[in-house]
Order: sequence, then C-alpha cells, then structure tokens
Amino acid sequence: MKFMKLGSKPDLFQTEGDNIRYVASELATDVVVNVGDIKFYLHKFPLLSKSAKLQQLVSMASEEVSDEILIHDIPGGPSAFEVCAKFCYGMTVTLNPYNVVAARCAAEYLGMYETLEKGNLIYKIDVFLNSSILRSWKDSIIVLQTTKSLLPWSEELKLASHCLESIASKAAIDVSQVEWSYTYNRKKLSSENGNDQQWNGVRKPQTVPKDWWVEDICELQIDLYKQVIETIKAKGRTSADVIGESLKAYVMRRFPGLSKGIIQGGDIDKSRSLIEAVTCLLPGNESSVSCSFLLKLFQASILLDCGETERRVLMKHIGRQLEEATVSDLLIQAPPGEPTVYNVDVMNNLVEEFLVQELPDSPKEIEVEEIKVPRFISSSSKAKVAKLVDGYLAEVARDPNLPLSSFVDLADKVSGFARPNHDGLYRAIDMYLKEHPDISKSDRKRICRLMDCKKLSADACTHAVQNERLPMRVVVQVLFFEQMRATSSGGGSTPDIPGSVKTSVPGGSHGSSRSTTTNTEEDWDSIPTAEELKALKCELATLRLRDEGNVNESGKDTEKLASNRLKGMLMSKRIFSKLWSNKDRQSDLSSSETSESPTSTQETKSTASRSRRHSLS
Repeated sequence: MKFMKLGSKPDLFQTEGDNIRYVASELATDVVVNVGDIKFYLHKFPLLSKSAKLQQLVSMASEEVSDEILIHDIPGGPSAFEVCAKFCYGMTVTLNPYNVVAARCAAEYLGMYETLEKGNLIYKIDVFLNSSILRSWKDSIIVLQTTKSLLPWSEELKLASHCLESIASKAAIDVSQVEWSYTYNRKKLSSENGNDQQWNGVRKPQTVPKDWWVEDICELQIDLYKQVIETIKAKGRTSADVIGESLKAYVMRRFPGLSKGIIQGGDIDKSRSLIEAVTCLLPGNESSVSCSFLLKLFQASILLDCGETERRVLMKHIGRQLEEATVSDLLIQAPPGEPTVYNVDVMNNLVEEFLVQELPDSPKEIEVEEIKVPRFISSSSKAKVAKLVDGYLAEVARDPNLPLSSFVDLADKVSGFARPNHDGLYRAIDMYLKEHPDISKSDRKRICRLMDCKKLSADACTHAVQNERLPMRVVVQVLFFEQMRATSSGGGSTPDIPGSVKTSVPGGSHGSSRSTTTNTEEDWDSIPTAEELKALKCELATLRLRDEGNVNESGKDTEKLASNRLKGMLMSKRIFSKLWSNKDRQSDLSSSETSESPTSTQETKSTASRSRRHSLS
C-alpha cells in the first residue's frame, strides 16, 4: 500500500474530551471552527494563507463580531478537515489509499488552490494520486471503494472515473505485462504451486492466468463492480469467458450457498439488485458462462422475486445452451402453494427458448447483448436436449400430483428430435405409470403413444415384455419389433409394422395406425396379467432359439415371416381369448379357439420353419 507524508513539523493537535481539538502553542487561538459536533480551536493566519473558503467564513464572522465559524457540509467530516488544518500548520500528515479521496474532496471544499500558495494541498494530493495510487492495482480498488461515501464530490472531481479507468486498463492488459501482486486462490496454476517444470535447470517464469484480476474486484459493492465490468467490456480487449468467470466468482462470493440452491438471509432488496445487475452484465457469447451457473442464477431470481425482464434474459441465455444442462440443475422447486413438487412450466419455457432459435422474427425475442437469432441448431444438440428431457421427465414423473398433460406437453416438444433410441422416454413413461397406477385406459394409451416401440434397445424390450404396467398393444408391438430386428438383415434398424400385421393390432403407439376393428380396443388397451406376459416371453424365447444358426431373411420374406410369427403368438389360447373375444360371442369363441389355437400355432410355426429351410436352400 502506497502512502505519502506531507509537512515536517511535529503534530501539535491535542484532544480534550470527545468534542474538542486544539493546537498546543504558546500563542492563544483566535478562531473556533465547528465541524459537525467537533470544535477546533485554531489560529487564523496559517489557515487563511491556504484556504479561500476559510477566508470567506472568517470575514463573515468578523462582520458579526464573532470568532466562531460553522462548517456543516465538508466532505469527509471532522477527520478530513483535521488533515487539511494540519497541512496548513505544516505538521506531518500521512496520506494513504483510505483517506486520500476524503482529503482531496475536503481540500476542494476549502479552496486550497495553487493561486493562494504554491504547492498547496490540492496539487500535492493530485500528484500523489497520479504518480502512485492510480499506478497501483490494489490501491486503485481501495480508493474506488472510498469514493462511494463521498458522492457527489468524488464524481464531480472525476476521482471515481480515474479509478475505474486505472482498474479497467490493468485488467485488459496483456498478461505478460502484469508485474504487480494480485489475489488468486480459486485455482492454482502448476507454476504457482511450485510444480512448474524447469528448462535446463532454470525455473521458467511464472505464468499469469487470464483471469488474474477476478478475485480482487469481488470486494467491490455491486454498483461499483458493475461500473468496473462495464468499463472493462468497453475496452474490448478482455474475452467473454473471463468476464463470465468474474461474474461467477462475484456471485459465489456474495451467495456461497447458491451452489446448493440456498440464499442466505440478509437484505432481500440488495440481493435482488445484485442478481439483476449481474444478469445485465452477462456476455452474449455462448458458453462464456456455464449453463449450470446460469440455472443457479435463474433459481436465485425466482427465490428473490426478480423482475420478469431479468428472468426472460436468463431463460434466453439458458435456452441457447440447454444441451449443456444436467437434470439436477433443472429440478427447480415449484412455488409455494402449488400441488406439484417441481416447476415443470420452467422446463417447458426453456425448451421453447431452445427451439425458438431457429425461428426468424420471433415475437418472444428480447434484446440481449450480442445474441442474434435465428441460428442453426445441430442434430447433435437436439439429440442431447431430447435425452435431457427424457431424464427430466423420469425424475418429475415420481411426483404423484404431476398432471398427465404436463408430462405429455413437454415430451411432445422434443418428439421430432432424432434419438439413438427411446429407452430414456420408456423409463420416464414407466415411472409415470408406476407412480400413477389409477390413470384411465385412455390416458395410459395416450402416454404410451409418445414412444416408438421399434426404437427400444434389446434391454428395454426385455424389460417391456415383462412390464405389467404397459397396455397389451404395446407389449405385442415390442415383441413384433424384437422379432423384426432379429430377422432383418444386418440386425440394424427396425422397419415399420407391415400391413398384414397392422390389421392384427388395432391402434398402436408411436407411428402405428388405428385398425378398423373396434370391438377389441378395450382388450388391447387393458393391462396384461403376469400369466399373459409369461406366455409372451416364452414365445419370444422360442422364436429367438429358432433363429440361432440361421440366415436372416430379407424383403417380403422377412415381413411374411414376422407377420406369421406374430399371428402365431396371438393364436395362443389365453391371449387369443382376451384380445379377439367380445361380450356377445365370448362363450362361443372360447370353445372354438380351444380346439383351433394349437393347430393354427403349429401350422404357423411349420410355415416359418419351411420358409427358413427354403431360404437356406
């Protein structure tokens, strides 16, 4: 810390009680200066030779035949006046970053100009500021902090702007030119930990990180901090990611519990102003601030009831980086009084912000620095967001109060996004069915239509065919696609349901059409029993066994074989009676099916076997 001593005479100021200051001298004092609640007993001559203001006040007091003058509005108060008075007496005065601004403002108030005496106090303080204080990184920050309590004087004298310029210039300088001390405890470089490598036995020079200045300015109050960042950004020499790192460090310093979604008690208005100010300072460049941090800011904006504009800006930033988010960051608690656990509307809005990037002239567009729309969204980004939504749905589905419409609406928003598979969506649907066992058949059918059965992996299919929560139609479709995957050439993508099979399965999930046969709809939408699932599973195992060691069929033969297999499964006694009977003919069909089902099954299997042998030949 820099300091400067003025004057050479010993300090003769004495204190009497709490409110009296006087100069120990053989000469009697001839003027009393009242500054606030302090009385200064002084001599006119040394004061009047250096202060135009005191000349004026003493002259006015003499006209009133009084030796007392009143100063009630001097910046810096009694302590700043005492520094000026000691300078007038030639006594030793020590200036430092903590008192120099107050002394400068007080000297301006007292009119201690060069026109009265060469080398007056204003001149000496200005020299000290320009040659020492403003050349020091940390001293400039200290001085800037002191300017706040001395407004409007510090602003009119441009002391604050000089400090801002000094700080911003140093922050924007090339790191190779940083030669002063700074605080850096957030993450240590290898060289700073003493682990730097040596070249030919000579230690390499210490590397200065790009964000070396971030921690020191965290000491500033939000209004000064905002001015510093704006000045740094205006210079255009500091990268957006360093600005973003500074904003993150500042917020985490003020809200250490924010990483856990906690805002400590304190002045709510100040906390709200801080979040709103930081939001306005966010760079527009993507990834300059992590999506995780943006979501923490957004949660804070909700907890502190920030303005709608700030929330919209945060949502737009998050929407542009949504693929970087994690499910845990997106699980934002619902407002008090809401029946649901999580605020699903927020997730809906974030997905909309992600989608709106490709829409030109969007009516929802908000002016955000450097953010330009529309832009192209890559298929990989869409796939990541779809996976994220699937994971999010699996978590919120645990809430027994979550409406089906909320689940379906969110899933629909990413239904057009290509996914490697629908396993994540299946897990979310299964979780919802598990936590909402009493939903109607129509709702169960509605939610199952969200997923595409032919996009389930082998593991997911194995789970699905044993899942007692799925409608019968879905289980049968899964079985069909499993067989299609096994019989298709290459074992890769699974084709759509052939026409011959569609007529056997009314309706269906994603991608299937509705059959004209309506009398079995209720049976198809019913939940299969454990016995029925076991029968289907056994049939699947049998069919898989028969495929081992055989060559895959292709084209129409594959479609025919898969269709015959599915029909063969449906002809089993218990399943056939459930899926194809109706109330009017149940007893008649039951006896007929009992005699015909085994034969039909054997014929179907025989046909499939002959087809395979024919293919091999």
